[in-house]
Amino acid sequence: MGSMSHVITFSHLTCSARSSYTQFTPPPPPSRTLNKVRVFAQFKATTQTPTPSSTTTINNNNHNKFDFSDPDWKTKFQQDFEARFSLPHLTDIFPDASPIPSTFCLKMRTPVDRDIQGHYSSDEDWHGYINNNDRVLLKTIYYSSPTSAGAECIDPNCTWVEQWVHRAGPREKIYYKPEEVKAAIVTCGGLCPGLNDVIRQIVITLEIYGVKKIVGIPFGYRGFSDQELTEVPLSRKVVQNIHLSGGSLLGVSRGGPAVSNIVDSLEERGINMLFVLGGNGTHAGANAIHNECRKRRLKVSVIGVPKTIDNDILLMDKTFGFDTAVEEAQRAINSAYIEAHSAYHGIGVVKLMGRSSGFIAMQSSLSSGQVDICLIPEVPFNLHGPHGVLSHLKHLLETKGSAVVCVAEGAGQNLLQKTNATDASGNVVFGDIGVYIQQETKKYFKEIGVHADVKYIDPTYMIRAVRANASDGILCTVLGQNAVHGAFAGYSGITVGLCNTHYAYFPIPEVISHPRLVDPNSRMWHRCLTSTCQPDFI
Repeated sequence: MGSMSHVITFSHLTCSARSSYTQFTPPPPPSRTLNKVRVFAQFKATTQTPTPSSTTTINNNNHNKFDFSDPDWKTKFQQDFEARFSLPHLTDIFPDASPIPSTFCLKMRTPVDRDIQGHYSSDEDWHGYINNNDRVLLKTIYYSSPTSAGAECIDPNCTWVEQWVHRAGPREKIYYKPEEVKAAIVTCGGLCPGLNDVIRQIVITLEIYGVKKIVGIPFGYRGFSDQELTEVPLSRKVVQNIHLSGGSLLGVSRGGPAVSNIVDSLEERGINMLFVLGGNGTHAGANAIHNECRKRRLKVSVIGVPKTIDNDILLMDKTFGFDTAVEEAQRAINSAYIEAHSAYHGIGVVKLMGRSSGFIAMQSSLSSGQVDICLIPEVPFNLHGPHGVLSHLKHLLETKGSAVVCVAEGAGQNLLQKTNATDASGNVVFGDIGVYIQQETKKYFKEIGVHADVKYIDPTYMIRAVRANASDGILCTVLGQNAVHGAFAGYSGITVGLCNTHYAYFPIPEVISHPRLVDPNSRMWHRCLTSTCQPDFI
């Protein structure tokens, strides 16, 4: 890829500053020597053509800017970061709420003991709890220059600034009595490997705390309003083996009723813990439910578990279902390779998921070693012309005799006629880039008088419906456990995710401002290009 000038831009999502119920004081920063510096910067440095008026600034929601000439800008930045990443807590609305000793203790198999005053057992010798001041470092790479591959900088000098997020896990004190809890689980959006694994682990962990009333809301948010849909009683016996199958025990759907109607339903049903499994849109709904509950002064914890096969949630290493999707995509790519390699002038085209983000296509191409061209939404390309994809396909047929193309569903949408249609979640309905490439490839080679045998494979629904693999199974298990721990700790309006191999809690607004994208200047994309040996297609 050609060299590109760098302008560092930043965007923030609305998130009102809240006073956390515990005060965190970060440790002193390490020395700024290259072998010791570990991390800075949450915000992505994007590559774009600079203009004379381009400046490096950070804008918050009040349209204020950090003045990097101010000697105190780092302190102000960290204070702003702490405010934005402070976790909403029940004590924000109910300051007099008193915690009780946790009923979660792995030295004790029966969490509720009727022979002990107050009905709660405790084990002060068990050191398995997370301190409220525990934090996880958000980033772990020190970039010495904005021109470093994949650089994520705060200021033009790439100054190192620590940024810490809340560590996930069980707390020693909890804000709900298990016998007073009615917990509900809802799965929204499309299918994704691992949904049943998360449902199962949420139920199991709730029962360890001592919760007896656990229900599933059928078919997404729709289940809150559709009178024909009834709650699904859940217990360990019900969910014991559901992780052995794909899909969702509760069913999924897009869209749903108004937020006020959902909260009305929560009140009527007596639900005070809601676990929402879904992607960006679903999490936006969960945050709206959380805000409405706070507005009505309801003691309800709304906890998100990020579910997106596209791996496009901000700040997280990966989301559940992604590893399984990459693994299953290998079957389609291998089939396309065999078809192409076995035919005279064979070309295999595989379309994979990825509306805004090309992570599945990139990782699948990199892991398969059989892909010659990888096309993702973040990197524009021309199909026609001397530097276009079709010209390179002609070169591949002349030199290799066959070729395999892997394209993400959101790639090349500028080449297709816009439909202006949206689905129930409000997402724009994309044109089929895979079919378009197949048709244009056949047309191109026919026009130049070269034989080409083009095969097209779309494994989308086959990938979505499979059960989670071992890696995703572990991720789903831990996410489900930590979602329950977060609810009992009194948090609400949060989601749980993997951050630098550690599990952390995030305020929902901070992870849904926009989709996480592949950085075209990242080392991972460069590794993919090294594997495919493809040129620029512009």
